[in-house]
Amino acid sequence: MLLDAPTVDQSLHAAGYRRVDPQEAHLRVDDLGATRGDGVFETVGVFAGRPVQLQPHIRRLQHSAGILDLPDIRAEVWQEAILAAIDAAGGGDLSVKAVLTRGVEGTGSATGWVLAFPAPDSQRARREGLDVVTLSRGYASDIAQTSPWLLQGAKTTSYAVHMAALREARRRGAEDVIFTSTDSFVLEGPTSTVVLRAGNELITPATDQGILACTTQELLFQFAADRGIAAVARPVPVQELRSADLVWLCSSVRLCAPVRAIDGRSLPLDTELAQDFLTYAHREG
Repeated sequence: MLLDAPTVDQSLHAAGYRRVDPQEAHLRVDDLGATRGDGVFETVGVFAGRPVQLQPHIRRLQHSAGILDLPDIRAEVWQEAILAAIDAAGGGDLSVKAVLTRGVEGTGSATGWVLAFPAPDSQRARREGLDVVTLSRGYASDIAQTSPWLLQGAKTTSYAVHMAALREARRRGAEDVIFTSTDSFVLEGPTSTVVLRAGNELITPATDQGILACTTQELLFQFAADRGIAAVARPVPVQELRSADLVWLCSSVRLCAPVRAIDGRSLPLDTELAQDFLTYAHREG
């Protein structure tokens, strides 16, 4: 689905988007999303044809667009385009990418599109867990306050550093990464949010440290509240991560994958809790 550009103009198509063949070319090579990574996106997980946390994803896309001074998005158009893309893909388990860029340089018109495709199989990660390494993100935990122009808290299309970190993890024999700050606080993963358990409390790093708000973590905390498990977002020192009882990486398509080792140190797995959450997410998302 292509969103009409600019996104605030409804004159071209009453629906605000149009269906196109995803096998054909649509993005110009001088689009600033391609040449400079100047854009934002969301990935919506779809299970058995049902999107999980659709409204929070659209709100986060809106928030990210605001941080980058992109045009205001029409939430109802993006929602309809996402649902249409799911329908066109035949339902099932999908990943749906919703992307908004600054558009072709010099035109002043944004580019928007939605694409649905089969979700990668995450069953093994959910069942067996992940080996992760900690890597420094190269900045302090107060970066969102000291350097807001670095766009922390926005889900931008500039993901080269994130992908480089995942390649480094593989070079070290691991599968994923937990970023840490230069002042020794836990941040997030390249494509995930960190949640740890200490006793009967779930803890995630607070988003005021320049961390992207996670829709799956929000749903996990709702799940915890329903079961009388305390949940809190606050700064998490690296040492607290290393002494945690359990750790998960949460993301929209993989949902919650338990961490079985951090920097070579083994952790126990709570597969029963993880499975209960998956059932809850499929039902409540």
